[in-house]
Amino acid sequence: MNTRCCAIAWLLVLSGSALAADTAGMPAPDPIGMWLITFGIAFLIAEAALPNYGVIGLGGIVMFVIGAVILTNAELPVPLMIGLGLISGLLLIFLLIRALKTRPRHNVSGDAGLLGSVAPVLSLQAGDACQGWVHLQGERWQVTCANPLQIGQRVRVVARKGLMLEVSATDAVSKGE
Repeated sequence: MNTRCCAIAWLLVLSGSALAADTAGMPAPDPIGMWLITFGIAFLIAEAALPNYGVIGLGGIVMFVIGAVILTNAELPVPLMIGLGLISGLLLIFLLIRALKTRPRHNVSGDAGLLGSVAPVLSLQAGDACQGWVHLQGERWQVTCANPLQIGQRVRVVARKGLMLEVSATDAVSKGE
């Protein structure tokens, strides 16, 4: 609710100042162009506050540029209009990049991060070659496998039961480890 009130307040302030500029001794600007520029700025402000991935911001830039084109007859400097349009476009690109960085990513912790991970066997449990230990995600895990394991053998996590990982062999023993 506060965002809407803020946007409406900005709209009124900008439109009031735009219409007050009409009496400053300059040639009368076209009110449609002034309103388009005002709404374009308001849409760019709304883009920063709403999670819509650039839809409102793109509309704001389009309204801003169309309003500036309408006002070219009011003898406003063209480089100023081009510069403001470019700044608005860069702001929109910045906001889109920030919004895309917040998109969901795959899990890297918990069961989803463990399943499918590969690690070498560090040691075997005495008397049972089907159980051993691996170092995975910064922790030492106890593992069990249906086939006998060897130290240095790379294994893939297929399931987790409590603090025990079930693994399967991915290749033969690595000689360098």
